[in-house]
Amino acid sequence: MGLEIIGAESLGVRSLCCLVTLGDRRRIVIDPGLALGSMRNGLRPHPVQIAAGRRIRENIVEVLQRATDVVFSHFHGDHVPLADANPYQLSIQALPPSFSSLRCWSKSARDLSGDLRKRFDDLSCLMGEHLQIAEGRLEGPLSFSEAVPHGLPESGMGTVMMTKIDMGGQTFVHASDIQLLHNETIDRIIGWQPDIVLAAGPPLYLDRLGSAERRTAWKNAIRLSQHIETVILDHHLMRSAEGAAWLEELSAAAGRRVFCAADYLRKPRRLLEAERVQLYEQMPVPEGWHRRYAEDKVNPDLYLERFVRQGSRF
Repeated sequence: MGLEIIGAESLGVRSLCCLVTLGDRRRIVIDPGLALGSMRNGLRPHPVQIAAGRRIRENIVEVLQRATDVVFSHFHGDHVPLADANPYQLSIQALPPSFSSLRCWSKSARDLSGDLRKRFDDLSCLMGEHLQIAEGRLEGPLSFSEAVPHGLPESGMGTVMMTKIDMGGQTFVHASDIQLLHNETIDRIIGWQPDIVLAAGPPLYLDRLGSAERRTAWKNAIRLSQHIETVILDHHLMRSAEGAAWLEELSAAAGRRVFCAADYLRKPRRLLEAERVQLYEQMPVPEGWHRRYAEDKVNPDLYLERFVRQGSRF
């Protein structure tokens, strides 16, 4: 039994993918998707980040080959495989043949439109009768929340579904993209009485996040740390150096360690999106490189090897 976090910003990509293994050999993959942030500070993903993304994408496909269940909390491109994936995301075409026969637990399509509705329809077509709308359901060791806000209720970002898993002696909650901005969502998590929570922290890198929202996220992070033994905050939070510093300040204020995904896995933090400008300064990228990568004519691993030679652990 155990929790393995496969993708997250502190591991180098936009994702909140994890694998939960239960004692009866049930293997549940939550949110098998990833992205790299197509533009940040006017720059496309650096080849080091692209190489890291390829490794994580391969890991997601590998764990899906062994999975019995898959869960989709919502349909943003860093959480689901896509029919129209860009070169940095997970394509539906790259999924293992066994994927379509997995037990699939999905958020509903009630509040979806446009591209998000198409992604739901693509997955529904792929999974057929194996796709079950899971909101509010209890299925053996799995429990699913009703839809909760993706950040603030009025943000226009829609809703997500949280997942609770009885791991046999421990309870785990996956709270994707909640951003700690909605008090009632935090009440629900605490009411589930989990031992471990993996959640998306606040997007401190966005200027539109005001002081009131930042105070709400801080107070809710403190509340989680007071009620839950192991709190792992990542995703939006770890897209900036400010988010990493916020996490350290939170641990000090809470009087106990609050983890990011890399910390929990005892791996070095690789905030590659936050470090994009520095990566370009250290290792310039020729004009046209990204077009050539999309055509499979260049290898980003060469940049990653240089990155490692310069003393960065990976």
